[in-house]
Amino acid sequence: MQKGIIIRTSQLALTAALALPLTGCLFKSHKVEVRMSTAALRAATKDEIVTSLNHEAAQIKTVNATVDISPSVGGAKKGKVTEYTDIRGYILVRKPTMLRMIGLFPVVRNRAFDMVSDGQTFRISIPPKNKFIVGRNDVTYPTQQGLESLRPQAIFDALLLRPIDPETEIAVLEASTDIVLDPKSKKPVEEPNYILSVIRKGEGNAGWLLARKIYINRQDLQLSRQIVYDGNGGVATDARYENYLDYSGVLFPSKIEISRPQEEYAIRLDVVKLKFNEDLRDDQFALQQPAGAQLVRLDVPPTQRGAATPPPPSTPPTGQAQVLPAPQPQAPVPPQK
Repeated sequence: MQKGIIIRTSQLALTAALALPLTGCLFKSHKVEVRMSTAALRAATKDEIVTSLNHEAAQIKTVNATVDISPSVGGAKKGKVTEYTDIRGYILVRKPTMLRMIGLFPVVRNRAFDMVSDGQTFRISIPPKNKFIVGRNDVTYPTQQGLESLRPQAIFDALLLRPIDPETEIAVLEASTDIVLDPKSKKPVEEPNYILSVIRKGEGNAGWLLARKIYINRQDLQLSRQIVYDGNGGVATDARYENYLDYSGVLFPSKIEISRPQEEYAIRLDVVKLKFNEDLRDDQFALQQPAGAQLVRLDVPPTQRGAATPPPPSTPPTGQAQVLPAPQPQAPVPPQK
């Protein structure tokens, strides 16, 4: 009998516990304000997005740009962020891999830096520090020396979107959302977007690797962001694109923000002038070590840097111009007329 009393008591306690939520004693609710974008959105399939990206990539063979460069250095590792004064820059790009970028100080227009890359190796002249830095595009020995960590390949990858190769890459489409600023209310809202994850076939036994994530704005189906990953799955470059303008029939972002989280530096490029598909000469991608400049080799261990040895010659693919010592231009790349 006592056992029956215990069972009935337990049943009554369970019934009371189930009934309590109905009285509002154990919980309370509140409204959640959903801020969703009201912009008109466009839809596309994975194949349509890939076709469009590859078409846009194929349109551009060379780039001749005048830009304003806003660099910053630092982050969580350094514990602070240092923003530098904007400088004027000139960028030349020639497919498949050639790039030259010159930065000039404000007012006096002296060179802050001058760098070239042939896709495999790079050279950077930094006159204010009297340094001439050479190394490989794949960072063999990472450094965190602010803008001395600047790599031409990061600029190249951000400026020119590489086409998706169906033979070595797989694209996977994700319908996602992003936080954007509402143009009317000036408040952050949630807006649907597309993310195209590009997986590439690694060398040897590396298997398949995440190579890039390409973010597509649903309002205009334009590229809004691109994340490039290294061989270990870490973020190498994070680039964002805004304010697309028509440059002689080619839509291109007039504002590009490039972040390198591992080296902790960032660069914003604001386009001043831009021309595509002009003929660019080999000598426009030649950079000579200035007399008396300290040679710093980033393709050797840190203990061997600064040795007085000549920089290694470039070894570009067959048919591509080499970045070899040549008469240095007397003036920066001239702006377009």
